[in-house]
Amino acid sequence: MKITKTLNNLKPSDNTLDIPMKTHATLKQVADWLALERNLVIMVLAVLVLTFGNQMWVKFTPKYLEFLGASAIILGLYGSIEQFVGAIYQYPGGIITDRLGAKRALILFSFISIIGYIIYYFSYSWELFIIGTFFVLVWESMSQPAIFSLIGDVLSKSKRAMGFSVQSILKRIPIIIAPPIGGYFIQTYGLQGGMRIGFVVSIVMALLAIFVQRKYYTETGERKENPSISIIKLWQIMDKKLKKLLISDILARMASYMIKVYIVIYVINILKATPLDYGLMISIQMTTSILSYLPAAKLADKYGRKPFITLTFLFFSLFPLILVQIPSPTLLPLAFIIAGLREIGEPARKAYIVDLSEGEYKGKTIGLYYLIRELTNLSSPIIGGILWTISPKILFYTSFFIGLTGVTIFSITNKLK
Repeated sequence: MKITKTLNNLKPSDNTLDIPMKTHATLKQVADWLALERNLVIMVLAVLVLTFGNQMWVKFTPKYLEFLGASAIILGLYGSIEQFVGAIYQYPGGIITDRLGAKRALILFSFISIIGYIIYYFSYSWELFIIGTFFVLVWESMSQPAIFSLIGDVLSKSKRAMGFSVQSILKRIPIIIAPPIGGYFIQTYGLQGGMRIGFVVSIVMALLAIFVQRKYYTETGERKENPSISIIKLWQIMDKKLKKLLISDILARMASYMIKVYIVIYVINILKATPLDYGLMISIQMTTSILSYLPAAKLADKYGRKPFITLTFLFFSLFPLILVQIPSPTLLPLAFIIAGLREIGEPARKAYIVDLSEGEYKGKTIGLYYLIRELTNLSSPIIGGILWTISPKILFYTSFFIGLTGVTIFSITNKLK
């Protein structure tokens, strides 16, 4: 197979792809500009196939929970549980990555997620579905420190934003394709039938990701058994700039998490859009993100991370404001373009986190950052559920003001040393 031959030709010692000699010089420059390296390519392929499976159904999860009997408050509870699981998995994910190495860690996380997909498939109640979430989120949450550490290890500071950008772009390509496919299956086979097709696809994709990682991922260097350190001590030695970023990041995510599980409900139940319409909106959102990634990442690597991080926080606050102003489904693309622009500074933000996490505790520091960010937002979805029962508009306006506060704080602390 051509794919197999290409992967076999990737050299771990080279930051470029091994290609025919007549085009080597040109493509080497392109590969270098895009910060391509063998293990990054393998990691991105694994993320790509897993993302394709998940995105067929994940955006419709709140609607499916509603189908399984969950109330609006239960949807908020589910969002908080999702936050809690995602939070507590971050730091252990960093520890596992530091001890096992990225390859073994990512394969382990993939296997555990498959258990969750199986539970999802056989769920006949929202309670059982939530149990499956504890397994499904292992990949998404625990793998993050591994991915961050890998990019930090193989790329210099001047290329990290580009590395995150390429990874993010390729990860979002299936998000353009998969949600409309999932929406089509739901409209054709019903909500339960369509979701179950998505769960089966996720299982197949996870097995494919495991195969790719085991066969082609090459460990570089020896794994280091870093000395143990308490969370309190790790927080004390964490870079002050990283702590300042964390404050604004917490507020931006609070604005997002409050409305996250209610977006699909608002679009389908209140604006009367179809599941296929909603899937297409996700495609528009991801296309917008992809188009912004490369130029923003290159400029961030060259001129600095902070302006692009500020823009990301700004669009986090604007999305709920624009969405709640939409009178009908025909104007939904405007809101989801704004949602796509939320990603304009994500490569810069992630690169900035890695820059400020250098040292022997890199994986643990990244894990602690996300542990704190997610734990402080545990109540956000529940608060969102309470506000939703009062008025959906109050929920979205509150989200806007919280996000705006995060932008303001980051802009002010940006100027402080």
